[in-house]
Amino acid sequence: RPPCAMDWQVLTRELSLYLESQVRVGLFGSGVGLSLVLGFGVAYACYYLNSIAKKPQLVASNDRFCRFLEEYCPVVTETYYPTIWCWEGRVQTLLRPFITSRPQVQYRNELIKTADGGQISLDWFDNNDSLYYPDASTRPTVLLLPGLTGTSKESYILHMIHQSETLGYRCVVFNNRGIAGEALLTPRTYCAANTEDLEAVIHHVHSLHPSAPFMAAGVSMGGMLLLNYLGKTGRDTPLMAAAIFSAGWNVFESVESLEKPLNWLLFNYYLTTCLQSSISRHRQMLEKLFDMNLVMKARTVREFDKQFTSVMFGYRSIDDYYEDASPCRKLKSVGIPVLCLNSVDDVFSPAHAIPVETAKQNANVALVLTSCGGHIGFLEGIWPRKCTYMDRVFKQFVQAMFEHGNKIFSM
Repeated sequence: RPPCAMDWQVLTRELSLYLESQVRVGLFGSGVGLSLVLGFGVAYACYYLNSIAKKPQLVASNDRFCRFLEEYCPVVTETYYPTIWCWEGRVQTLLRPFITSRPQVQYRNELIKTADGGQISLDWFDNNDSLYYPDASTRPTVLLLPGLTGTSKESYILHMIHQSETLGYRCVVFNNRGIAGEALLTPRTYCAANTEDLEAVIHHVHSLHPSAPFMAAGVSMGGMLLLNYLGKTGRDTPLMAAAIFSAGWNVFESVESLEKPLNWLLFNYYLTTCLQSSISRHRQMLEKLFDMNLVMKARTVREFDKQFTSVMFGYRSIDDYYEDASPCRKLKSVGIPVLCLNSVDDVFSPAHAIPVETAKQNANVALVLTSCGGHIGFLEGIWPRKCTYMDRVFKQFVQAMFEHGNKIFSM
């Protein structure tokens, strides 16, 4: 069982001992107060164990892939115990950035040029102290793709690097154009549909270490971009496998969900301001092509994409852009093993939009669907400061692929 697992007896015993030490038996003049609190606690524990803590749903058409995951990535078959006091999706999404720790990572930055005259910032964690892979030329490499406005400084990226460090792997973080402090040399940023920059980065990293096993992991929009790339390239990629976390599968459904009043208040407006902030530093460059005053008036992600993103990449309409950006349309063409983790209570990627039936038609794809976890949440344990369920899935899957990946097709 995972370290955070709690069975009925342990939970009720610990709860009783805690209440006996913290709550006075004389509450309300008798033991009634303690009895009420204890009764509520036991009822809540019962509800949690019966309705909240569940094994994820593993969706895969390939029996060999399933057996491989069960043996080498067993976390995807184990019960996920969300943090007992914040298991709801929105709460997990909101709290994760504030609760989780930020491991110290020393990066080496590299700026690479693009065909159109732009530049991309890569942050390398070389792991030159690797005991398992002292030869840098064959040290396994993981390319990490952050979310919509994320960079190499995001806590979930730092945790992935920390997990990779313990396994001896090298990491490189792909920061989207203009997002990580570097200058924007051309009036172009990034989007979920255009894979040109990602292709350039993958080619560059592979050319530097052609003998090193090579994987990628994408989070949120980074996962969408990675899926769109894999759907486009099929088997023609130097990547041996990929892991996807909290991807928005259908952009139409994602923006509709985020425009519901509560979700707009909690997430949409803030995300829109983050997007505006990310381009405001480059206003002088971008004003050559865009009415930046109009862009800065956007109050939803949809409005921002209509005035800025879809125009920048030459789409006739925002619907054309959203259609092209939705990974659910490309999943059938993925040609390498891909593991995708989503929570069904993620408001950024509604459960009904997860392409379960399409995934069943591609032997290279496995979906892991948890009942709780929110968007890049997956908090577990009483005080979820360090390792999350997502981190454990990442660690086990990359290790499984790098060290046992050749067994997938022989099981």
